[in-house]
Amino acid sequence: MWKPEVAFAAMRCLTHPLLMRFLGLSSPCASAGLSQTKTLMLSPEQLSLRQSFSTRSGLVTATDVVKYWQKVFETNGIPEAQESSEYIVSFVLGAKTFQSLNSRILYTPLTAVQQEQIQQLSTKRLERMPVQYVLGEWDFQDLTLKMRPPVFIPRPETEDLVSLVVEEGSWKYEKNSGLLSPAAAPHPVILEIGCGSGAIALSLLCKLSQSRVIAVDKEKAAVDLTRENAQRLQLQDRIHILHHDVSSSSAKQLLPWGPVDFIVSNPPYVFHEDMVSLAPEILRYEDLDALDGGDGGMRVIKTILALAPSLLKDSGSVFLEVDPRHPEMVENWLQTYPNLLLTLCAIHKDFCGKPRFLHIQKQSR
Repeated sequence: MWKPEVAFAAMRCLTHPLLMRFLGLSSPCASAGLSQTKTLMLSPEQLSLRQSFSTRSGLVTATDVVKYWQKVFETNGIPEAQESSEYIVSFVLGAKTFQSLNSRILYTPLTAVQQEQIQQLSTKRLERMPVQYVLGEWDFQDLTLKMRPPVFIPRPETEDLVSLVVEEGSWKYEKNSGLLSPAAAPHPVILEIGCGSGAIALSLLCKLSQSRVIAVDKEKAAVDLTRENAQRLQLQDRIHILHHDVSSSSAKQLLPWGPVDFIVSNPPYVFHEDMVSLAPEILRYEDLDALDGGDGGMRVIKTILALAPSLLKDSGSVFLEVDPRHPEMVENWLQTYPNLLLTLCAIHKDFCGKPRFLHIQKQSR
């Protein structure tokens, strides 16, 4: 997304509009260094508009407010000013996007309460809070999930990681169903390491209707948010949520239902030296431990792979989201530890054409 193979902003391929909108970055090469919050600056035109808002309460439309806050964001150097303004106004009006609002709503005067809500949310965005935290929710794989700092915000490319697991899970289920009666056909058990908001785990439960998921995170805030999202989506009966650090957990603690079919993870994989290049939205609000992969970005990846043989069924698979530099590094590391009986069998690219996802399989003994 970050500077080719160096800065985190290019490592996630921010040329993609979804990601630019997601992190609020104005360009894929924009500086992501931490800076002091700017003092709110209003031009004479904006001051006039603001004064008109206070005197014309009830006569300001959604279109007016979007234009107003867009100008305020632009003046204060807030990236993706228009998108930020549109998301906030749409949210207050009960819509996902500004484009989905019909003309009647767009030009109906806002109430004083609505204007106040928009101002409160916009003030948070002025402080470089990510839009996902400002709104308190975000969509992932057609699910609306609650979001709050500092729990890691799911990125758009991670939806492709979910799709890879679903494809493999569906293929294995169909293959086994042809050999067994429907009642005896296995239901895939999936372990997600580093569940965050629960985005991956809950998406897999929805996409693979017969699956069960063990979701693990070392941060209590993440475990609590995953549990809340599972309950809101009424998926709590098929998910087992654990507050554990896998680096200090035994395999037995992670296997309440026995060996698993799949391990899936979007682990911390940013090279430690690249952490300084993160955008202010990330540095100020997100859990940096969910991003920092240590020297070479492989710290947690190695832990997962070392545990995998004792967690997986024979021919089970590990699916990882990684830095584009990692596929070769992971392959070399696995060759150094042949006793793990793990083989890198596929490398998949993200929507920017970068090698992003690894499919690693446990060999049958």
